[in-house]
Amino acid sequence: MPAAVIADVHLAYGRAVALRGLSLTVSQGRVTALLGPNGAGKSSAVALLAGLRRPRSGHVEVLGGKPGRYAARQALHVMLQEEGLPTGARGPEIVRHMARLRGAVPSADEAIARLGIDAFGRTSIRRLSGGERRRVSLACALVGSPRMVILDEPTSGLDPRGRSLVWEIIRELRDQGTTVLLATHLLDEAEALCDDVAILSRGRCLAQEPLESLVSSGQEQVTFDAPLRLDLSGLPHALPEGCVVNEAAPGRYVVRGPVDPRVLATLTSWCAEHGVMPRNLRAGHGSLEAAYSRLIAQDEGVE
Repeated sequence: MPAAVIADVHLAYGRAVALRGLSLTVSQGRVTALLGPNGAGKSSAVALLAGLRRPRSGHVEVLGGKPGRYAARQALHVMLQEEGLPTGARGPEIVRHMARLRGAVPSADEAIARLGIDAFGRTSIRRLSGGERRRVSLACALVGSPRMVILDEPTSGLDPRGRSLVWEIIRELRDQGTTVLLATHLLDEAEALCDDVAILSRGRCLAQEPLESLVSSGQEQVTFDAPLRLDLSGLPHALPEGCVVNEAAPGRYVVRGPVDPRVLATLTSWCAEHGVMPRNLRAGHGSLEAAYSRLIAQDEGVE
């Protein structure tokens, strides 16, 4: 049985339509990434599963029943993008209060220590930085023994060390058998952590597949990072027939086509001749970024 299901759900806020027949499934014991541009419906999907919104039509199920019921609230822990923390309270107070509500008092001190909340424990929420508030929100989602955790942009505002810690915690949750739904804008975060990917656009799910399947469905390619706006005019002529090259993003170059050792040898030779050091050189069937960009571009071209 899936941990959560959203089936043909429509949702609107007044005249603004948020979801247009959204359907997706969250598998138990896996990390599912929820991806999409701003306004795609990620936060609306999270609100449905958390029991904070009711669909206009369609079906939503969480952990074997309706969202928002007592059993779901006990077993499903949620970290929202908009924290809603009481601004006059202090971080450790909030975390310990949440742990008491869940009958899991000992877990509070563990979460507080793990996320470094004691370092700013005397400061009220209103005076904390965005990253510090994210740590408090994450600690509140972790206390107790959740069967499923929803994390909406958990690393927003965190420094690299904090981000690495959150990644470590998410991997540990999966290893313990906890289901994780991760809503994020960061494709590298999703690619590093997730087992499954659901890509949303304009209130619909464009694709939901295991990460490996989604990435391997793309065209073979080689990617590398180098200085901006390289003169690539001579490189396509040097590459084997059927290969094309372009600067897909500032400083990120992609060679697409039948990738074999000749392509790699030609590319590295061309870089050496032009004094270019190719960083993060990677060959394969593609990347999550490429699959995501392709699906979003296709959807935006359809009215």
